[in-house]
Amino acid sequence: MAFGKKKQPPLDPVAIAQAQRAREEQEVQSAFQKGITALRDFIAPSSLEFSSTHFQLGTRYARTYYVYGYPRQIYTGWLSSMVNLDEVIDLSLYVYPVESQVVLENLRKKVTQLEAGIQIDGEKGRVRDPGKQAAILDAEEMRDKLQVGEERFFRFGLYFTIYASTLDELDYAGHKVESMLGQQLVFSKPATSQQEQGFNSTVPQLVDQLQIRRNMSTGALSTSFPFTSSDLTQDNGILYGINMHNSGLVIFDRFSLENSNSVVFAKSGAGKSFAVKLEALRSMMFGTEIFIIDPENEYQRMCEAVGGAYVRLSLSSPTRINPFDLPKVVDTEEADNALRSNLITLHGLLRLMMGGAQTQMLGGMASTLPALAPSEEADLDAALIETYARAGITNDPLTHTGVPPTIADLYDTLLHMGGTGPQLAQRLRKYTTGTFAGIFSQQSNIDINNPLVVFNIRDLEDELRPVAMYIVLNYIWNKTKSDQKRRILIVDEAWQLMKYEDSANFLFSLAKRARKYNLGITTITQDVEDFMGSRMGRAIVANASMQFLLKQSTSAVDVLSDVFKLTSEEKKRLSQFPVGQGLFFAGQNHVHLQVVASPTETGLITTSPDQIQQMNSSAQAGEINQPQGTIDLNNRLYPGNV
Repeated sequence: MAFGKKKQPPLDPVAIAQAQRAREEQEVQSAFQKGITALRDFIAPSSLEFSSTHFQLGTRYARTYYVYGYPRQIYTGWLSSMVNLDEVIDLSLYVYPVESQVVLENLRKKVTQLEAGIQIDGEKGRVRDPGKQAAILDAEEMRDKLQVGEERFFRFGLYFTIYASTLDELDYAGHKVESMLGQQLVFSKPATSQQEQGFNSTVPQLVDQLQIRRNMSTGALSTSFPFTSSDLTQDNGILYGINMHNSGLVIFDRFSLENSNSVVFAKSGAGKSFAVKLEALRSMMFGTEIFIIDPENEYQRMCEAVGGAYVRLSLSSPTRINPFDLPKVVDTEEADNALRSNLITLHGLLRLMMGGAQTQMLGGMASTLPALAPSEEADLDAALIETYARAGITNDPLTHTGVPPTIADLYDTLLHMGGTGPQLAQRLRKYTTGTFAGIFSQQSNIDINNPLVVFNIRDLEDELRPVAMYIVLNYIWNKTKSDQKRRILIVDEAWQLMKYEDSANFLFSLAKRARKYNLGITTITQDVEDFMGSRMGRAIVANASMQFLLKQSTSAVDVLSDVFKLTSEEKKRLSQFPVGQGLFFAGQNHVHLQVVASPTETGLITTSPDQIQQMNSSAQAGEINQPQGTIDLNNRLYPGNV
């Protein structure tokens, strides 16, 4: 039987045309899809090439590292320095929780092994291994905390990828990061021959392909949280400086705290007066009035530049302040108590003037001058009341507008009364007709209405300085009560007040009551030990919501560390800060701060002889224009070209 080829049916021209058209449409669609740019086309590198020690991502070079070693103890925020480093780094942290029961069983076995090892070493006469002892202590402590639920257990992996433009830059950046971590006994290595797995582990896709982990408890793991620097930037306030943790601006309003008091501690030359003057200058541009007690003539240039009132107190000065002045208060309750409150203040002042409760060095030996006896206190109180009564002033607020008496009137009252009055009058005589007569024994001849008032007491004798500071504080306090505005009172070299019990009590009383009258008190001192050694000094610090600690002497660091509960790292840095840097506390937050001023501000407030000489030389050479005349505070141009 013959077989032949089967004859194929003729092709349908319509089907052929349809198939051809379908192929053409598919080609067109494919070409169209190739022409579409997706998001991945924008972010994808042009090439990706891996080698054993690094990889090349387009034109950039990169290398992935892993951390394999940690110290026994590590401080909080140890990763902050790496996060804030000026390098391009991808950082990945992997945290795997572990069941506590599993960990407890493993710890029990580990402790058994370590104790057996120590026992074997003892039987064979080997030297004790401190590492095994420390490991047992750590394991037992961890078992106790895991058992009561105080801690949990985790597996922790830390990887980072560094990017650079060239291989040399990559090697330099890698060495810098490894050295920074090595200083903290945190050891890292490049992921040799695993760069692709390392890259996949650091990109944000939650894939841990390196799987190099370390056991950590909750407390240890919490220290690795990298963002520990506080941010004190507010919508309003003044610029205090630069946050050294993250290079942010510290813009803060001290009046937003529960009280607006602050203390500034620093050794001589650390920049405390510079920082305080900068705060005062910038606060004035927002309408805050400033009072300053200046014991060293440091604020005159700034005062003259802004058109402030500069009050010079000395025995040869025509300025007079009468401590018997009464405040002109509007509040009914305050008006009823105005005389009584001033009498209490005068008691403290007169004890200070008569030498009560103060210690002086006489002939190299400590000598306590006689305090007022109870009978003398009673006679002095009666004399004060009678002196005001002779001037027609009683508890009735309507009589408070009369001319107040003076110390000379009190002297006359004491001299002609019975009891201990004549003896008290003799102790007061040097302020009425003696060496110190005039400055505080006559009617006040100042009525200051200025946004900046500086009281200079540099030319006063050492014995008169605490008296003058006390009287000036009382004058400012009376003005604050009579006209309540937002004000800042700056008390420089406050240790001079803390030497005397009555003046220390008065300053503490102001610090407690200032908030009610919208007043913020800034206390500045360089004698930290003396200030903090006083009960009133510690109380003043406790009543300040803002503190600024600049560079300290070694002896003062321990005192401040105990008071402010500083970490070991902060304590170490406190004695090593350069000029203008310090720890800035505001409420519960604190930052490492660098005070920064513009050239114009620096010219107004600096007291550095080198800077002043340089500015004078530059001005004579025509290089810069020294600030002259008066600054228009209403212009409200923000200073500080930082």
